Amino acid sequence: MTAPSAAPPSLARLWDLYFIAIEIAVAAAILMTDTSAERKWLSLGTVAAMVLLHVTIGARLIRTGRDDVLSFVVLACHIVLFAVVAIAMPVATWLLFVIIPMAFQLASLRVAIVAVVAANAVPVVADLVTGSGSVLMDLVIAAISATAGILLGFWIIQVIRQSTDRANLIAELEASRAEVARLSHEAGVTAERTRLAGEIHDTLAQGFTSIITLVQAADPGLRDERLALAVRTAKENLAESRSLVAALAPSALDSGLLDSVRRQAARFTEETGVQALFRTTGEPRDLPTAVEVVLLRAAQEALTNVRRHARANEVGVLLAYSPVPAPSASASLAPASSPSAFPAPASPSSAFPAPVSSSSVRVVVRDDGCGFDAGAAGGFGLRGMRARAEQVGGTLTVRSDPDTGTTVELEVPA
Repeated sequence: MTAPSAAPPSLARLWDLYFIAIEIAVAAAILMTDTSAERKWLSLGTVAAMVLLHVTIGARLIRTGRDDVLSFVVLACHIVLFAVVAIAMPVATWLLFVIIPMAFQLASLRVAIVAVVAANAVPVVADLVTGSGSVLMDLVIAAISATAGILLGFWIIQVIRQSTDRANLIAELEASRAEVARLSHEAGVTAERTRLAGEIHDTLAQGFTSIITLVQAADPGLRDERLALAVRTAKENLAESRSLVAALAPSALDSGLLDSVRRQAARFTEETGVQALFRTTGEPRDLPTAVEVVLLRAAQEALTNVRRHARANEVGVLLAYSPVPAPSASASLAPASSPSAFPAPASPSSAFPAPVSSSSVRVVVRDDGCGFDAGAAGGFGLRGMRARAEQVGGTLTVRSDPDTGTTVELEVPA
């Protein structure tokens, strides 16, 4: 059984105009008919009731393509009202021009065919009730009208389906065009990031390397404190430039987010001598490139802040794919052999919290350093992390205390 299709807005508006025009024409014909005033007022009231029923309920049902009890009741009411006006005023049989197409818009195909046959039988019944007119002639006209109405209904259904398919195709084309534009934008952003990474690598990184080499050649033992300070500063900035290159270059994620974050922790240990413990929870899964870039950059920036400010003895990096069981979420990153690496939290809420979203990915970087005032911190690094998190609908949380160190957590729905 084929359900009615929702009429496109343009066709629905045309149908409303057609319906009102036929009703007005029939009402005018009723007014010009030479009959009693009672019949005229009864017929005009019935026509007005049909218009009111269509305007308040029927039009909305046709636009939504509903096929339920309400649409069946509305169609049945129209047929009953049509029967009343046709019996009272035979000229009102012209309303078949709206009853027949309406049946195919309000009901399934089988129900609509039955409704069309019933509506075309109304004039025959009216002849039998009033005793006027030729029953045989009206039967022939009803048969022709019903056949033509059913064929018209099939045509109406086909037109609505074609219009709906065309509208869906246009929507798909527009969505495809938007997707192409998005991909082109991402390709342009990736190309620009690659260019910037190359520029940083070829200029700043190489320059810092040259400075370190020249200073150490002039004073291999770095006995001069000023030269030693210059070398330390150059090394810190070299590490920062390398982090920027890793963040900008698409190759930073060639092996996936999990391996990339693990490498960042290992690189931190190699460059600073501070142990960075890495662990992951949950089942790793593929993520959109934009989300992976934001998570990787958050880990890089947090580790950079630890290197520059925390004076930490140990760092923990957690990559958690939800759903994360509560025990795993609150577990310490330190191995059993070094239980004091991360001080035990005062309460469960100070441990790694469970993700807010039931489907998300978190990167958490904790250190046991000196901490800072998280409320007053307004550095570029944290602002940048927050801005990138907002771009992908994520949330950045920073907790810091002189006794327990600092925790930077970025959660992204994914």
